[in-house]
This record gives sequence, C-alpha cells and structure tokens, in this order.
Amino acid sequence: MAVGALYFWQLSRHPRQVPQYEYLVAMFIPIWSGLAYLAMAIDQGKVEVAEQLTHYARYADWIVTTPLLLLALSWTAMQFIKKDWTLIGFLISTQVVVILTGLIADLSERDWVRYLWYICGVVAFVVVLWGVWNPLRAKARSQGQGLSSLYDKLATYLTAFWIGYPVVWIIGPSGFGWVSQTVDTFLFCLLPFFSKVGFSFLDLHGLRNLQEPRDATSADRIVSNTFEFIDAMTPARRSQTRWR
Repeated sequence: MAVGALYFWQLSRHPRQVPQYEYLVAMFIPIWSGLAYLAMAIDQGKVEVAEQLTHYARYADWIVTTPLLLLALSWTAMQFIKKDWTLIGFLISTQVVVILTGLIADLSERDWVRYLWYICGVVAFVVVLWGVWNPLRAKARSQGQGLSSLYDKLATYLTAFWIGYPVVWIIGPSGFGWVSQTVDTFLFCLLPFFSKVGFSFLDLHGLRNLQEPRDATSADRIVSNTFEFIDAMTPARRSQTRWR
C-alpha cells in the first residue's frame, strides 16, 4: 500500500492534464487502507463475538476507501462534463450502507440476524452496481468512444473484485465457515490491494493516456495488456469476436 501511494505521488508531479484531486484520492486510499491493515498486523482492530473474530479495522478501512473508489470512478465517468453530485452522493451513501450492514452482521450473535443484515448489505451493493452500470455508464458514453471504453474497462475491473468481498465474507468464518480464518484473512488482504492500488493504477494511467497520449511506457503497456485481458474476458466482447 505504501509503495502504491508513493507511486501515485510520483505520477502527480507530472499530471499530464489529469486534475490533482484525482492523484490526491489515489494516494489517500492506500494510505488509509495500509494503516487499517497495520493495526490488524499488530493484533489490534478486532473483537470476538459469538466465538468468532470480527475485524472491525477492515470496516474502518472499507467505509472510507470504497466510497472514495466510487468517487474516483464517478470523476472518470464525468471527466469532461459537469459533475453530478446528486448521483455521486447517492452512490457513496448507498456504499456506506453496504459497509455498515456488513459490520452489523459481523457483530451479530444470532445466525439468522447475521444473515438478515448480510442480505440487506447485498441488496444495497446491487443498487451500487446498478448505479455504476447505468447512470454513470451513460454519462461516460456521452463523452466519446475513448472515455466510454476506458470507463467500461474500469467498471468491469472494479465490479469483478468488489463481488469478491461478499463472496469471501459468506464463505468465511463470518458466514458458512467453508474456509479457515487464515484463508479468509489472506483473501481480504489480496482483494483490497487489487481493488484499490490496482484500480487507481489503471484509472490514472488510462486518464493520462486519454488526456495526453504519448509514447507508451512500461506502465502504459501493463495497463494496455490488462485492458486487453478484461476485453477478452467480457462475455459481450467474446461474442463480438466470434461473430467477426
């Protein structure tokens, strides 16, 4: 996380017409997340409820960083037009509901109450995904093929990793207990790295190349290869390729 924050700071020194607030958010996300995971690494930020460990430091991380990721995605979707703060506020507040219901579920002692709050969180998460793939996507499409294509790839990337959070939660000790606490902890370290540092890396380089195309650097080639892989794994894209 620290390396990611330093890398984004280095990019901000030569912004290539990407607003500085984009870099600020990209830097803050891994800093905050890294501090939360540092707390867990030194045996803080957790409490035992119903003979299960609840890592509330995770939720302290997620309630700040996941709305900021939505903010960054929204800024990309509205890169060349006036920002729709009503839509952005709706998505961010709904994402806060997703995180809080997950925390309440984790702190609940009765199983049926735990699953009730989990279902409430999943419903809110579906609403967030609807916002990402409908109104936000429509705004990106109104600004040309370049931005629309970039947004679709970023939204696909973020959606794929975000779906992993409720899946890992329900199969881990907080849910059905199909995987051990060690595996659960490992997955909840892996997902944040790719959904936060990975997303910001793709987002910033995508915007930089869109705003001010230059000769491809090694980082640009990594982004290009990642986007090509996302295209190849997208069902609609595979169908178009077979049709051609």
